Amino acid sequence: MKKALITGITGQDGSYLTELLLKKGYQIWGIIRRSSSFHTGRIDHLYKDPHEQPALRLVYGDLTDGGNLSTIVNEIKPDEVYNLGAQSHVRVSFDTPIYTVDTDALGTLRLLETIRMMEKPAKFYQASSSEMYGKAVETPQTEKTPFYPRSPYGCAKVYSFWQTLNYREAYGLFACNGILFNHESPRRGETFVTRKITQAATRIKLGLQDKLFLGNLDAKRDWGFAGDYVETMWLMLQQDKPDDYVIATGETHSVREFLDEVFHHLDMDWHKYVELDPRYLRPSEVDCLMGDASKAKRVLKWEPKVSFKELAQMMTDADMEIAKREKLIKKQEEAK
Repeated sequence: MKKALITGITGQDGSYLTELLLKKGYQIWGIIRRSSSFHTGRIDHLYKDPHEQPALRLVYGDLTDGGNLSTIVNEIKPDEVYNLGAQSHVRVSFDTPIYTVDTDALGTLRLLETIRMMEKPAKFYQASSSEMYGKAVETPQTEKTPFYPRSPYGCAKVYSFWQTLNYREAYGLFACNGILFNHESPRRGETFVTRKITQAATRIKLGLQDKLFLGNLDAKRDWGFAGDYVETMWLMLQQDKPDDYVIATGETHSVREFLDEVFHHLDMDWHKYVELDPRYLRPSEVDCLMGDASKAKRVLKWEPKVSFKELAQMMTDADMEIAKREKLIKKQEEAK
């Protein structure tokens, strides 16, 4: 049985990757940070009781604590390490740049150094990001497109990308970068624009909310489904040679278009409910990102399955169920 260690296991990508690896018969260890609340909602359906699910274990750790990471890796001796942990919100990275870099950049270096010292080094997957391209010098972006990050988050990811490549070339590690473009799902964090839209739209539909405040509606992104994208993480580590891959749909859509899809699905006009709030504008914006995943399609034999329209509807339907439960609870409380 193969062993996999996942940082960021409680996040969107971590939960989908965990589902995938469990189906493939892996023993999985997930690193979670100690906090006042147990943020495991995305994997609760997988992690219930050690006796019920012996293939999944959670351990406390943090990418900012190198000694702790070394202890975890040396005790588990994983075959594969997936580094998905990060301060992953671009706008927040402007407010917490030092923490973002400590986690997203130096955290990767701490993991790589620990893996390098293993008797049998684990294969390593680094979650790189389309935000590394930032003010893109060409469209679409490929594995050869120069980076031009426009945020502390993007800069930190560029550092991790090059360290991963450097450890591959300098020490012969099987280390891969997955340059994933925006990927969403019903499990997306509520502060990210797609989920913020679907959550607010469904609540407005049911009379639980009046307005939705957003930043730049003209920003364009290449949006795919996270469930499709995590498969590529595993595929990269199953190849004969380590390499770096762009993972994207090859389509670009604006925030405005996402609004159109969501509100149309709910038979509503978003212009009546959406207002601009300057607080949500970034100090430096990334206007348009679109990836060319030709290499992944050719080498990994991968194709995205969920379309932009299907993704918007999937997320809207999931948040509608949550909004309905919220409204029911509200009615029950008012009836008391």
